[in-house]
Amino acid sequence: MKNIKEVKRASLFQALIPIIFLIGFLALNITIWGDESLGGPNQLALIIGTAIAALIASRLNVPFDKMRASIVNNISDAMPSILILLLIGSLSGTWMISGVVPTLIVYGLDLLNPSIFLFATVVISAVISISTGSSWSTIATIGVALLGIGTAMGFNPGMVAGAIISGAYFGDKLSPLSDTTNLAPAMAGTDLFTHIKYMLYTTTPTIIITLIIFLFLGFSHGDNVETSGVEILKQTIESKFNITPWLLLVPAILIFVIVKKVPPLISLFIGSLSATVFAIIFQSELLHSMAVEGNSYILTAYIEIAHSWFGAYDIHTGVESVDSLLSTGGMEGMLDTVWLILIAMAFSGVMESAGLLVRIAESIIAKAKSTGSLVAATVATSIFMNITASEQYISVVVPGRMYAKVFRKRKLKPELLSRSLEDGGTVTSVLVPWNTCGAVNSSVLGVATLSYLPFAFFNLISPLMSILFAYLNIKIRRYSDEEYEEVMNIEKAQDVAGV
Repeated sequence: MKNIKEVKRASLFQALIPIIFLIGFLALNITIWGDESLGGPNQLALIIGTAIAALIASRLNVPFDKMRASIVNNISDAMPSILILLLIGSLSGTWMISGVVPTLIVYGLDLLNPSIFLFATVVISAVISISTGSSWSTIATIGVALLGIGTAMGFNPGMVAGAIISGAYFGDKLSPLSDTTNLAPAMAGTDLFTHIKYMLYTTTPTIIITLIIFLFLGFSHGDNVETSGVEILKQTIESKFNITPWLLLVPAILIFVIVKKVPPLISLFIGSLSATVFAIIFQSELLHSMAVEGNSYILTAYIEIAHSWFGAYDIHTGVESVDSLLSTGGMEGMLDTVWLILIAMAFSGVMESAGLLVRIAESIIAKAKSTGSLVAATVATSIFMNITASEQYISVVVPGRMYAKVFRKRKLKPELLSRSLEDGGTVTSVLVPWNTCGAVNSSVLGVATLSYLPFAFFNLISPLMSILFAYLNIKIRRYSDEEYEEVMNIEKAQDVAGV
């Protein structure tokens, strides 16, 4: 019989060692490779971090089988996100070849004034995201078109991406259709609409500040727009694509099926499939121009559309700046991100198997004495989970489980916890280059995470606003003595029942 050694409890220093090495290597990668670090260097940093975490886990007598099982479970949990990511790649390709994105760009250039463009970008992204409940779908569809419009107007792509992401995550955070908006109250122990209404206290001033900043940036930039470049872009696109309002049915179909709560994978497939049909109907001239001698139109259409689903796709116009705007990666363009997500899940799996993440979080809880410091600790833990566990859902679930009883013992209502989880976890996930959200959205937009991070004002301000409200004791909901006694009786009954 094997002699099974007792698993030791990690010290705080041991728990921090893999994090220190990971952050060090990531910083080195950014210094050397800059925006190109997603193409391999960051994956290597995570592999090294995983190896270091495994060595520490071994020193703590954690069996290799337990580490492996934790890695497999984490990757399994991430598989829906990976499949969605691949379909988002196909969505971007089919929406390009069908003329949907070019149509949105041309109409957007006609309708949007440069002075209010950034402001309008936040509002448009927010409305679409609230309607669909998905920041990813919003960014991959209307976000790509808005980025093209902003680039044509001469805006910094990072600034435009920051406006898109600010609006998309505002909508995602407040939409009752959003998975994280449902997950946070479930973890904290409150209901969905109480959670959404309570979030408005911190979210409303945050989005107002964000809109004011982008309005100021837009007016500062408005006089510097080179209109000749805008006209060249429009003329070049119109010479290649059949621009028609009928193509707007494709995004309308996608929004409709998402609002009807069709599962994300099916919704994205429908979005890509409908774009494929519209490409055959409305872009026959473009497809004819791509025909290889001897190939029929049907064969050419099949080859080109199939390529737009799975491969890197370029539409050549003869104008370099427009060519770069009309290029997409398809599913192939998402493979670096898939690789990053898989290794990030391995890193978090080893950290979890040895209890290293919980050990760090426990040390934070011990320091949280006041309500303000408890909320700050919750927000910090969610951000920490985004950085280390590399998955948005973990940044909501783990701190939610950890802090629920602490909040109750301090007579704080669960909606304060659920709001803190969203302000700290949901919105900051997109700011971490190796987090699934940061990796996906930077790939879709073609803008490095660190390029848009300084301009994602909503995402940067949200955690600070949550902490500020807690320290100033603004709208902090507490149990009355009668309510608290009832809650504790329910908790005792659940403990007895083993729930």
